[in-house]
Amino acid sequence: MKRIPAGTFKAKCLKLMDHVAATGEPITVTKRGRAVVRMVPALAARPRFVGRLAGTATFVGDLVSPVDEPWAADDEGDAD
Repeated sequence: MKRIPAGTFKAKCLKLMDHVAATGEPITVTKRGRAVVRMVPALAARPRFVGRLAGTATFVGDLVSPVDEPWAADDEGDAD
C-alpha cells in the first residue's frame, strides 16, 4: 500500500484518484507521519435485485380465464 503525505495528496489529488481507479491499489494519506485517510477504489454498482428480470418473460395465452381441469384445491378438503 502506498503512503503519501497530505501536502502531496492535496497537490496531486485528481491524478492519484485516477491511479487508484485504474490499478485498484489503495493509497494511505498521512499527516505528520500518522495515517488519517485511506483512498480505495469504489465498489462497482450492483444491479438492483427487485425488477432485475423485468422484460425477460413473455406471456402466452390468457392468464386470467378459468382452466377446465380440476385442481386438488377444488376438492374442499377431501382427504384420501
